[in-house]
Amino acid sequence: MTWRRMALRNDSSVTGFILLGLTQQPELQLPLFFFLGVYVLSVMGNLGLIILIVLNSHLHTPMYYFLFNLSFTDLCYSSVITPRMLVGFMKQTIISHAECMIQLFFFCFFVIDECYILTAMAYDRYAAIYKPLLYQVTMSHRVCLLMTMGVYVMGFVEAMAHTASIVRLIFCDGNIINHYMCEINALLKLSCTSTFISELVVYVIAGFNVTVPTLTIFISYTLILSNILSIHSAEGRSKAFSTCGSHVIAVSLFFGAVAFMYLKPSSASVGDDKVSSIFLYNFGSNAESFHLQHKK
Repeated sequence: MTWRRMALRNDSSVTGFILLGLTQQPELQLPLFFFLGVYVLSVMGNLGLIILIVLNSHLHTPMYYFLFNLSFTDLCYSSVITPRMLVGFMKQTIISHAECMIQLFFFCFFVIDECYILTAMAYDRYAAIYKPLLYQVTMSHRVCLLMTMGVYVMGFVEAMAHTASIVRLIFCDGNIINHYMCEINALLKLSCTSTFISELVVYVIAGFNVTVPTLTIFISYTLILSNILSIHSAEGRSKAFSTCGSHVIAVSLFFGAVAFMYLKPSSASVGDDKVSSIFLYNFGSNAESFHLQHKK
């Protein structure tokens, strides 16, 4: 009750939220520190890759330029979520309304960025494999820069739309979030006002961010596959498949988790959200970064 009073003002206006965390079962909390190891490996791997790309001039190519941005967004969105989640394993945590909205904005910003960086990487590989003679022109430094700017502008605009749709809601006396972060669906369940507009924003943006990148990536890899199958050399086909394999795995994990979380009825189980979000935040496209580090 003390935590609840701290998060309420005048017994009606919520000024903070209580995060219940991933689980309320004490016997499971210690094993869940496995995610601390995953997070440390993720930070070390992504930072190592960022430093390697910056320092090695041979890696100043479009492929590694986008991989640099992918590692940066991985590092940022996992850092927005995981440290507070780990604190929640040890004690019940409280987060102010302002901190909650800031966390929500940056989470949305970096996850949306990730959607379009993965899409840009698929297009880059299409250009490299399907039209290798035009690659230097198609993926010039200026084109890569413009694509990256578009990615971050898209992320900012859509993150602002998500945050604005949640900020307008009123949380009367419900301040206990059944999650380990300020997640959109968990917040919608606490509102005592209509959430129709907020839910519409979620479906429209999530639907667009899953459908458009997925179609773009599917078309890119369909063309890539048709080109690979025309290669007569078994070694050449193997090299081409190896180049694209990790990216396909990362895309499948990432977009699968996003679709499962945000393109289902709002009445669905919060527990399912927590499980799928673990894969999105802590594993996601890190498979891509680690695989390419190993290859390098």
